[in-house]
Amino acid sequence: MCTLVFAWQVSPDAPVVAAANRDELLDRPSEPPAVIEAEPRVVAPRDAEAGGTWIGYNEHDVFVAVTNRWTDREVTGDRSRGLLVRDALRQSSAEAAVRLVERELDEHTYEGFNLVVADSTAALYVEYDGAVRVHNFDPGVHVVVNVGADGSYVVPAERAEAGERQAESADRLAAELAVEPGESSTDWLDRAASLIGDHDYGVCIHRDRFGTRSSSLVTIGSEGSTYRFADGPPCETEYRRVEGQI
Repeated sequence: MCTLVFAWQVSPDAPVVAAANRDELLDRPSEPPAVIEAEPRVVAPRDAEAGGTWIGYNEHDVFVAVTNRWTDREVTGDRSRGLLVRDALRQSSAEAAVRLVERELDEHTYEGFNLVVADSTAALYVEYDGAVRVHNFDPGVHVVVNVGADGSYVVPAERAEAGERQAESADRLAAELAVEPGESSTDWLDRAASLIGDHDYGVCIHRDRFGTRSSSLVTIGSEGSTYRFADGPPCETEYRRVEGQI
């Protein structure tokens, strides 16, 4: 997944609200969101090739999502990043999930990633490009792309043009998605869904072998959590409510 937009602690009815596009090879098999773990219950899509996931939440209202991390460093992995996300989704809090991620990075190697973990009390951001850095997010709207988050970007020389475009798109999304006075979490998420499917923002990708494969809308609220999923690029695919949610 290459674009994640989320609002944390900005709506009294929903501490975590997220919209995300997954960009991937068009022929890589995947399965739509479902309950993929029983204890704790986890709702997430599944990468049918490696068995992991790129976004999801659990019965403890812990949300986890990952994007690729572009870097000039040669970073190889002996384990899928999606399995790390799945491990994090088994934890009972965002803090516990990040502690597990840090332990895993001592034991295994992974390709570069940006990982976001959030619940009602904490939102954390893990950057990994061979070295690991953990940050706390403040309440507000945040945008994560391949080159970084929230105006702090590292654009690799070998992808300079694409990286600069991503950084510009992320800044535009953040500005457009500032929460308006009195705006509900539902209204904000609808705006976010519209923008991540708008080609003017450059985050809905269409290429010959690679592109935006799916899009996710997740709300973790005081009265329960919801997941809407578009099994295709959001510019042309309807979001549908995931059945069997927590």
